[in-house]
Amino acid sequence: MNNTFLSSTIAQLNYYKNLGEKTFDQLTDEQLFWQYNTESNSIAIIVKHMIGNMLSRWTNFLTTDGEKEWRNRESEFENDIATRNELLALWEKGWQCLFDALNSLDADDLEKIIYIRNQGHTIVEAINRQLAHYPYHIGQIVFIGKMVCNTQWTSLSIPKGNSQKYNESKFAKPKHKEHFTEEYIEKK
Repeated sequence: MNNTFLSSTIAQLNYYKNLGEKTFDQLTDEQLFWQYNTESNSIAIIVKHMIGNMLSRWTNFLTTDGEKEWRNRESEFENDIATRNELLALWEKGWQCLFDALNSLDADDLEKIIYIRNQGHTIVEAINRQLAHYPYHIGQIVFIGKMVCNTQWTSLSIPKGNSQKYNESKFAKPKHKEHFTEEYIEKK
């Protein structure tokens, strides 16, 4: 295992962060807080939960359990976020915590054992656990975005009816090595 795993993981997580942000950009403030019914979560609630998880899992993750004593998971499903700006500030705070933690690692760290609710994980296992968890919720965010935007939705991947054209453009290029997310992430 080498740093290719870490760089690939970071690229993948940036891709999912970007999907969330491109969804937020298409929504009104009201749509960020819309719930299908009382048993479903709004985008704001999903974000609050994700950020609670990120802060708990990745703060001092090498030395403390990933389920912090200060985390109140149940409250993550109660919306007390008031504005888009507050939502986006929380979003950035959680992702920054995650990326700071991942960027602090090197290949020698990947087999170290850390704990989540007293259950030991190698760092690779802990990363994979979250690499499944966060995209699960990003998918929910995108799906809600598509529902509320309906025909005004701008596709975040290959739009319906464009698969052949997309594949033709890919196969027109010579074989090369790049992370698939590079074409989707806007250069900053």
